[in-house]
Amino acid sequence: MATTRIPLDRVRNIGIIAHIDAGKTTVTERILFYTGRTHHIGSVDDGNTVTDWMAQERERGITIVSAAITTDWRDHRINLIDTPGHIDFTAEVQRSLRVLDGGIVVFDAVHGVEPQSETVWRQADRFRVPRICLVNKMDRPGADFDHALQTIEQRLGANAVAVQLPIGREREFEGVIDLLRMQAIYWPEESGVQPEIRDIPDAYREAAEAAWTRLIEKVAETDDALLELYLQGETPTTEQLIAALRSATIANNLFPVFCGAALRNKGIQPVLDGIIDYLPSPLDIGQVAVTDPATHAETFRQPDDDEPLAALVFKIVRDPYVGHLTYFRVYSGRLHSGQQVYNATRDRPERIGRLVRMYADRREDIEEVHAGDIVAALGMKTAQTGDTLCAPEQPVLLERIAFPEPVIRVSVEPKTSADQDKLTDALRYLAEEDPTFKVTVDEDTGQTIMAGMGELHLEILADRIKREYGVQANLGRPRVAYRETITKAVPKVEGRYIRQTGGHGQYGHVVVELRPAEPGTGIRFENAITGGAIPREFIPAIEQGFIEAAENGAVAGYPATDMTIRLVDGSTHHVDSSEIAYRNAAIAAFREGMPQGAPILLEPYSRIEIVVPSEYQGAVAAQLSARRCEIENSESRPGGVQAIRGMAPLAEMFGYATDLRSATQGRGLFTLEFDHYAPVPTTVAKEVLAGRL
Repeated sequence: MATTRIPLDRVRNIGIIAHIDAGKTTVTERILFYTGRTHHIGSVDDGNTVTDWMAQERERGITIVSAAITTDWRDHRINLIDTPGHIDFTAEVQRSLRVLDGGIVVFDAVHGVEPQSETVWRQADRFRVPRICLVNKMDRPGADFDHALQTIEQRLGANAVAVQLPIGREREFEGVIDLLRMQAIYWPEESGVQPEIRDIPDAYREAAEAAWTRLIEKVAETDDALLELYLQGETPTTEQLIAALRSATIANNLFPVFCGAALRNKGIQPVLDGIIDYLPSPLDIGQVAVTDPATHAETFRQPDDDEPLAALVFKIVRDPYVGHLTYFRVYSGRLHSGQQVYNATRDRPERIGRLVRMYADRREDIEEVHAGDIVAALGMKTAQTGDTLCAPEQPVLLERIAFPEPVIRVSVEPKTSADQDKLTDALRYLAEEDPTFKVTVDEDTGQTIMAGMGELHLEILADRIKREYGVQANLGRPRVAYRETITKAVPKVEGRYIRQTGGHGQYGHVVVELRPAEPGTGIRFENAITGGAIPREFIPAIEQGFIEAAENGAVAGYPATDMTIRLVDGSTHHVDSSEIAYRNAAIAAFREGMPQGAPILLEPYSRIEIVVPSEYQGAVAAQLSARRCEIENSESRPGGVQAIRGMAPLAEMFGYATDLRSATQGRGLFTLEFDHYAPVPTTVAKEVLAGRL
């Protein structure tokens, strides 16, 4: 299928992000329906949505993998990604935000900002993604637009500005007031296809005028020309206001806030207009930084078809019918099917097979893609998430995508030995797709270990192994992914690897210092060799040796972290020194030095929020205390519920969902989000070590 070339200023690459159950997928379904991409409205409850196409997603009513869809509105091309809301699938959000130009953040009108809302907002801040906000579910009991807006400003520190006001609330919600045009919009028919424009009701006139004044003031603060106009007592035109608000949104100075009820088909068309009016095109985002893989010099690529190719792989999916699907964002240049490209990350050529524009789990063949496009390719053999595809004659590297480390582990084995090879293949394929899923083999027990971001994450992966790959597998009990670190400096420790065998021997000798580092910094290697005591070509092998040794710490074999390893001295042999000898010397030095640094165990702590009816607050607080949780605060929410927030050691939270249901008669909800590693209390550490050994 040939593609119609859309001018770059009319392309929008956007994602829908939110806390779990805020209504992202419902919003996406309405967007597809109103833009004419579908001819019926899918329902999460009925399990017939376009973007939640996996069996597990339809059964559980949650989004697990991000789904990419292309649609059109007002002669603009919208590449839309619906992302998961559950914290266990945070990698899907992270990799989507990396390649998007703008976002719609959906909030629940009852709860406002929730824990995962904060997480995705921080992720979007890190990538400087401009956003518009939708306060959804205005038809729910307890819905409160003003409260939701207040939580966006207070809990996220965002300079939010309402561009709409709701007409009615809860069951009485029937439309919105457009503050930019000072008119009311209603959706009288059930499908919501034909909005009606009316005058603002008299009962809302005063509130609308006050909100309009706040909107003008906030926008004028970001635009000198508009401010001058405002101070002179003149009223800016709607076009001037939209242009100024667009500039402020793209600069992340303002965040326009809409309201609606997606399930009742109200409020979606103005959000589509907001995507076009306020969110950036690739041209607005402008040039992207790239580095030369040989010289590491930084240059830039413009979003232009005539520039050399630069594209970033952000997702790998193994399709049972067509094999590898490689999703990528083209930042510059153009690409056609069958073209040879260079994978600068892997230092090898890649051949693009078929190019496809994705429609969730369906595909449309296209011949060529252009700067600013988000598409997928079939037939690429070696590309992985985070790889850069570029022109062979002008290689460059784009910034890679950083993913969090897994915090929970579980052993896995096939029910029959005949399935061992199939299980190995399934685990390998799933690890290729999901950068937060790691598979290792325990050297002591020989067990295969799956590691992921949470119980649900591993549960879904185990289910996929069974359904997609036909392997019946037994899972062990979930275990926490502990870490080890040192608490005091080790001034000097030596590592030697000297072997003499007939001909050439092996000689490696290193002297290092170990120092504790800031939490979250991982293993940092510093080369302080002077005077050529160790030839430069052996330094990478020494660093690799330390990284390998750190995978199994000194206390109980858990990975070591948060320390600086400084190579200060060593010696060499002009004949016998080799990379493998220095690598082994580094491993020996680490194993010798770490026990001298007063090593301790670290455990993952998660930020927890529990929402419960007020009468159960005491029982829930007692439960949390028994699980070593630190309660930080609680606040009243609409509807007579309390939101309790605190920090919880992940090791104590297995099975908590059942306990919470029991204590609250099934009315309590909680969310966990990994936050940091902290030392394990001595008494608990003894139990952990006893179990490990």
